[in-house]
Amino acid sequence: MRQKRKRQMNIFHGSFKNDIGKELKVMSQILDETPEVLNQVYNDLIGLKKNDVGRTGMSAEQVLRCTILKQYRDLSYEELAFHLEDSQSFRAFSRLEMRQYPSGSTLQENIKALREETWEQINQLVMGYAQGQGMEKGQKVRLDSTGVESNIHYPTDATLLQDAIRVITRLLAEGHQLVPRPDYRFSDHNRVVKKRVFKIKNTKKEKERQVAYQDLLHIADQVRGYALEAIAALQIYASDGPEQIIFVRHLTADLERAVGLLGRIIQQTRRRVIYGEKVPASEKVVSFFEDHTDIIDKGQREVLYGHKVFLTGGKSGLILDCLIERGNPADTDLFIPLLERQKHLYGKVPLQTAADGGFASLDNLSRAKLLGVKDVSFSKKRGLSVLEMVKSQWVYKQLKNFRAGIEANISRLKRAFGLTRCTWTEWDGFKQYVWSAVVSYNLSLLAKLELAKA
Repeated sequence: MRQKRKRQMNIFHGSFKNDIGKELKVMSQILDETPEVLNQVYNDLIGLKKNDVGRTGMSAEQVLRCTILKQYRDLSYEELAFHLEDSQSFRAFSRLEMRQYPSGSTLQENIKALREETWEQINQLVMGYAQGQGMEKGQKVRLDSTGVESNIHYPTDATLLQDAIRVITRLLAEGHQLVPRPDYRFSDHNRVVKKRVFKIKNTKKEKERQVAYQDLLHIADQVRGYALEAIAALQIYASDGPEQIIFVRHLTADLERAVGLLGRIIQQTRRRVIYGEKVPASEKVVSFFEDHTDIIDKGQREVLYGHKVFLTGGKSGLILDCLIERGNPADTDLFIPLLERQKHLYGKVPLQTAADGGFASLDNLSRAKLLGVKDVSFSKKRGLSVLEMVKSQWVYKQLKNFRAGIEANISRLKRAFGLTRCTWTEWDGFKQYVWSAVVSYNLSLLAKLELAKA
């Protein structure tokens, strides 16, 4: 039976000279003082193990602490497994038992089970601890947005078609391993597709590139036809036994998803390359594997493929709240929702708010004042006067300087906690990754603040 917590002697009673060891000791103490964080983690993990025999698996506490370690040191699953075997401090922090050495795959299975809502609730509990210790009151906040990349290669129409054709061909081949063989035919075009993509990338003549694209689109249409025929055959396939039924069901679902994406990629390629149309960003597919990925265009800076993340920072440097959005919403659209989220978290809106210039608008200023925010500072005025926003020029300058501090917080999240690029798959995985990084960052910063007081 899976447990919330397993008893083990804590070896963090010694004095660590290394800063990492000291931080881990304080982070462990903070988690011990907020035991409520384990409730939701435990609920997410129930049912993950398929049977009640053999090893009981990792406890809720071990899974939570291992995830925090992973994000705290920006480790892969295999690197985390190594450090949990090799490092006495890591084993003590994660509360692993004697001869308990979780593998990379075990860690991944357990860590990915923790939902975005769980991480958000954990962060709220950690913020409650900070408020109880007098480190953060939520009365003065700063807002900013940043882009987090999905784990994809640079998208081109040719490579997207190649990805789709390769995956569908592999799925069709897997279907032919069934006995008896399903009644559909297909051909493997991967070799000729590779040649066409190479030609598109390297030819200098536009006419030759157009011909190569025409060939590639013709092959894509053929492969799409193979897949549609296979889906029809699998839907009436007489499966033998429960395992084969499950396999056929999953294979059909994978083919249906792949065909749908391939159809969209074919359409956008024809529109862009053949007809010379400009396809809106909201209609584009930029990854066959991470199809939730959005195109984030932040002015004159380089285009980013991922999602926009809105962060609310406090006076202490902690990240009080996080909002992950689909599409490429304007900052102005999220200013009031972010303030209302603060009212939900702290029972009242902050007294002072400092935000990036992208959030500035007369409507946002008026609505923030109606909510009860006394001073609202935008780093760029955008036609607003200082006295409309705040009570004096001095206050405006102070809040403008205060807002700049969140840039350092975001920089640390990206450099040290892996928030530059999300390495977890799918939309749910993206949100889980961002929130787990935010929670780990906050615990690390709380530990630093505690050590600074000592």
